[in-house]
Amino acid sequence: MTRRLEDLASPFLGGLIPYAPGKPIEEVEREFGIRNSVKVASNENPLGPSPLAVAALREALTGVHRYPDGGGHALRHALGKHWGVSPEMVVLGNGSNELLELVGRCFLVPGDEAVYAAQSFVVYDMVAQMTGAAKVVIPLRDLTPDLEAMRRAVTSRSKVVFLANPNNPTGTAVPPGAVEAFLEGLPADLVAVLDEAYYEYLAPDRRPDALRLVRGGRRILVLRTFSKIYGLAGLRIGYGIGPADLVALLNRLRAPFNTSSLAQAAATAALQDDTHVASTRAVTEAGRKYLTAQCRALGCGVVPSEANFLLVDVGRPGAAVTEALLRQGVIVRPMGGYGFPNHLRISVGTGPENERCIAALRSVLGG
Repeated sequence: MTRRLEDLASPFLGGLIPYAPGKPIEEVEREFGIRNSVKVASNENPLGPSPLAVAALREALTGVHRYPDGGGHALRHALGKHWGVSPEMVVLGNGSNELLELVGRCFLVPGDEAVYAAQSFVVYDMVAQMTGAAKVVIPLRDLTPDLEAMRRAVTSRSKVVFLANPNNPTGTAVPPGAVEAFLEGLPADLVAVLDEAYYEYLAPDRRPDALRLVRGGRRILVLRTFSKIYGLAGLRIGYGIGPADLVALLNRLRAPFNTSSLAQAAATAALQDDTHVASTRAVTEAGRKYLTAQCRALGCGVVPSEANFLLVDVGRPGAAVTEALLRQGVIVRPMGGYGFPNHLRISVGTGPENERCIAALRSVLGG
């Protein structure tokens, strides 16, 4: 008797739900027969990439017939200099998503525990599921990861603790001192993953200094990305900073050419463009204030955010509101999959994009 394909697959795939990305503009316009849509769904940089990154891409294009530098020498050295760590403490990934998966494959097997907050980045749950690890999921407190409860939940079986700060999709952040105390208070024999995809959006006095602990030898992997404030989401490149021995283990599993030559060149250039980062932060802060005030004027609840997006309670099923907004050419993300059935996640766009979003939302909600 021929075995079913499902019988040959890993048993842990049974409960694994594929990640559902936001719809691209082209698909929405094709599906609904509209033009000039606005996408405020995927927490992208509405200003686009740094001009320095674009110039580096053009220069690198002539070399795409060659394989990329499998070790990412230039970018790892640039990141090491930028953050005051040795290049051996830097690992590159196809977005920070790949690094999360590498952590799971490297450290989690059936019988282990992965600890993380509920209603946080969905990939943590996917990593635990695909490795067969037990999921220790801690409810949020005031829509923010409850660090005390997470610390209490750690047992001798716990191998990995995931923490997103700011948290996605709520946009909330834990005070920096509390994050550092949490990391220092964890048992030294597990791996803590601090996911700081939105780190650069935090005000300077709200940024934890987890790298201080990493330099001191703690088993902490700090994840950052070039997809958000640096505007390189389409190139898929992120990085992790951790102790050299931890990074060496991840590199055993990392594909030899997991980041492209174009991504490496653009990221190396973007890292030097402080002006672009500052401009993006200013646009984000202004847009966040505008969207918050306008959504509240429409009677919607808005979670105070420290990232480049807002979690908005529209008071009715978010999926239906999302569909209605799509028909008006505005793309947002419904949050039912995160346990927020009446919420939307709205990314901060440019001024005109934010105004277009509010006008469409007003029309849909009848405000």
